[in-house]
Amino acid sequence: MSQINKEEWKQKIMEALTQVFDPEIPVDIVNLGLIYDVQISDEGDVYIKLGLTAPGCPVVDDLVYTVEQVIKETVPAKKVDVDIDLETPWTPLRMTPEGREKFKKLYGYDIVEMWVQTYGLPAQEQKS
Repeated sequence: MSQINKEEWKQKIMEALTQVFDPEIPVDIVNLGLIYDVQISDEGDVYIKLGLTAPGCPVVDDLVYTVEQVIKETVPAKKVDVDIDLETPWTPLRMTPEGREKFKKLYGYDIVEMWVQTYGLPAQEQKS
């Protein structure tokens, strides 16, 4: 079997996952910052760690299934493992600039600014 180009796979996967939308916020899971980790093994196994915008998300199974299908259609992965991270809470600070702009267009306000005003910046992100 030829060597897997992990960077190329990762790029293709992340690009494809911009077509998967969060059920709560109509912005894709990549730009919302819900992809916490992507690992690709030498054998062609793909592992993805996903966060959720809402911990009790009722459509989590649909989301996992959709992510698996998109990955399988994008790269010839041997195995796709989608892990939901319930330990790491999602915040708008994880959004990409593009995701933030999409949110602003949809809802008319900057969720990140509002979040920072309400909760402040987390300790590790504050500038000293």
